[in-house]
Amino acid sequence: MKRVEVRLSIPAVAPLLDLIKAAADELRTQLAVPLALSDADAELAAVWSDDLLVSQRDDCDRLFSLFNQEFFSEGVVAFDRENAEPVLRACAALRLRLRATRLARVPDDTLEALEASNTVSDLDEDTQKAFACYMFLDELQKIILKYLDPMAVEEDE
Repeated sequence: MKRVEVRLSIPAVAPLLDLIKAAADELRTQLAVPLALSDADAELAAVWSDDLLVSQRDDCDRLFSLFNQEFFSEGVVAFDRENAEPVLRACAALRLRLRATRLARVPDDTLEALEASNTVSDLDEDTQKAFACYMFLDELQKIILKYLDPMAVEEDE
């Protein structure tokens, strides 16, 4: 099974994990993207929403399982075919949550410009930290897609 190990800076990443964890805690009880079912019966909507919440929680748990003892001692997180898709989904859900809450005051065009330039000096400290989390999660997604595209068929199979 293909495995990709990424060395991260513990002093840079560890402070971000608290904010990412707070966003994940918010996602334990609400979907990153609200469920919109028109003309659907309430029972179906409730069951579907509950299933999506369970999946979202599991995905976030998989993401946080990367930040284990190995990470805090060596700065290494490992991705493989088994955790790639859940981690991708967790990163997407968390980025959506950060965008909807802590980055809500940042206009889309400003956010896109910040992504391109990585200069955040005009933002207040809390917004800078949220943006750093947003970009960190984006980078994790890019790494997975570059090296472990979950949609690609594994050559060794």
